[in-house]
Amino acid sequence: MDARIAVLGGDGIGPEVTVESVKVLDAVGRRFNHEFTYVTGPVGGLAIDTTGQALPTDTMNIVLGSDAVLFGAVGGPKWDDPQAKIRPEDGILALRKSLGLFANLRPCKVYEQLIDASPLRPELLVDVDFIIVRELTGGLYFGKPKRRWENSRGRRAVDTLAYSEKEIERVVRIAFELARDRKKRVHSLDKMNVMESSRLWREIATEVGIEYPDVDLIHMLADNAAMQIITNPSIFDVIVAENTFGDILSDEAAVIGGSLGMLPSASVSSLPPKNGRRRRGGKPSLYEPIHGSAPDIAGKSLANPMASILSAAMLLRLSLGLESEAQAVENAVESVLTEGYRTGDIATTGERPLTTSQVGDMIAGLVAG
Repeated sequence: MDARIAVLGGDGIGPEVTVESVKVLDAVGRRFNHEFTYVTGPVGGLAIDTTGQALPTDTMNIVLGSDAVLFGAVGGPKWDDPQAKIRPEDGILALRKSLGLFANLRPCKVYEQLIDASPLRPELLVDVDFIIVRELTGGLYFGKPKRRWENSRGRRAVDTLAYSEKEIERVVRIAFELARDRKKRVHSLDKMNVMESSRLWREIATEVGIEYPDVDLIHMLADNAAMQIITNPSIFDVIVAENTFGDILSDEAAVIGGSLGMLPSASVSSLPPKNGRRRRGGKPSLYEPIHGSAPDIAGKSLANPMASILSAAMLLRLSLGLESEAQAVENAVESVLTEGYRTGDIATTGERPLTTSQVGDMIAGLVAG
């Protein structure tokens, strides 16, 4: 197979971790006889500095001509002026919108080797392996009206939480399709006790669930889910939620695994056909670690590249239909952890952490066989 992958490193540690992911993808290519071609472009703060845009037209054209996007991170203190008209984060938001990436998939898997790195009690973490499906292009972040004003009574602001039937149905369907290949259980989160939009969400989730009689649908209030994720996380398999709930709860779930440096993500507009790949000419999906640009350690080879490497595994599985290859990458990550190799974020007292590139070399070596 040949595939063209857009690699947008961005800012901070973004370029460092994506370099290691490319290293691992090259190892996949050698072992499984695939040809991956990489194209790069500026995005985020670097792009603002060089072009005045967070997502330059040339970069967008590179993305549209690719089979998938491997993204690093954007932002940093240099671009934190709250009065700035253009911010690095505008780049990733524009990418998601332009590509129609309405579903953000965030796996939360607790590696047995890292149980001691989590602040939760070890007995709570046994068999924890779930995925959050967050609606990504609707809700409070995009609804209109959205504005701030001042009158004789003081300052006021409004954000609008609006969803259409289509927006809810398509993201809930993604969750059910994922669950069919997992433990066949979907938790749909809402606040139907107080919110009209949540009542619509629950109604449509129930209707979609009828089409999946092999999958259990459990409705749960989002605040209850926030508690259960910490006190009883093993009950979850696939969680689906609207934009704001999904944003907050997926960040909460990130603490379970012990480090943001271990958690990948995918932003998609569909799932691939079984044993297939994305149709040529369609818009690509985007894969990125959930961590930020970490400017305090940028350039020091201290960053954990595993989240980016695991994002590359999701790219292989979801965009290219390469299940065995994705599994090989995930097995290599687990093997490195089993052998006791760590970056600083997951190292215990007394352990000598490895550099970003050393971890990448180890994982790539195991993948190559």
